Amino acid sequence: MKQLFLGAMLCAASLAVSAQTNSLNLANIARYSEANKAVKALPADSQRVVLMGNSITDHWPVRHPEFFEEHSSIIGRGISGQTTTQFLLRFRSDVLELKPAIVVINGAINDIALNTGPYDEDFTFGNIVSMVELAQANGITIVLASCLPAAGFSWRPDLPDPMPVIRSLNARIKAYAEANSLDYLDYFTPMLTPDGSGLNPAYATDTPAVHPNRDGYLVMESVLMPVIDRLLTQPSK
Repeated sequence: MKQLFLGAMLCAASLAVSAQTNSLNLANIARYSEANKAVKALPADSQRVVLMGNSITDHWPVRHPEFFEEHSSIIGRGISGQTTTQFLLRFRSDVLELKPAIVVINGAINDIALNTGPYDEDFTFGNIVSMVELAQANGITIVLASCLPAAGFSWRPDLPDPMPVIRSLNARIKAYAEANSLDYLDYFTPMLTPDGSGLNPAYATDTPAVHPNRDGYLVMESVLMPVIDRLLTQPSK
């Protein structure tokens, strides 16, 4: 009996370790581990902003590095291909532990592209709300951003037009932001094609247009920076 109990305990421990390893791998926790150590070694910075996101955030320093050189307190924490579930798994290490003044959360396009399974708007929205609540509990100001428009995904050509789904989630995020006195960044509207069918190809590097080019990031920066500047200069509550 004792041997059976010990065997069960060892099995449970093994499963727990395996689950933890799978979670770490799923969220690619190690991606920014060294960079995060370097940030945490710096003096406290009341101007620090973390951009939490997917490939759209991940590619930003590559496509427009001058923006991050000019705004050294803005830190990108994007990982290509990730969904909001993966954001939530790494939110502590890539946001909370860096003690930013502001976090900008821009994701969910990969949820809609089914990168980690079937899309459920309630589930994705719940992940965003969970990140908001974690940030609020740690005294971090939250800025929520819309998904960018996309008429399709090159890696999922079988999917139907995602624009109605994107519009629905964006409307829900915007309504939540307004109801909770959070800033909302509308990247979606200024990056639309004239007919409203997707991301303007003039702002993209790919077809169908999903990922911004330098000009696309300039549009995003024109939406982002007035909000960041206002939040960083307004008196503390």
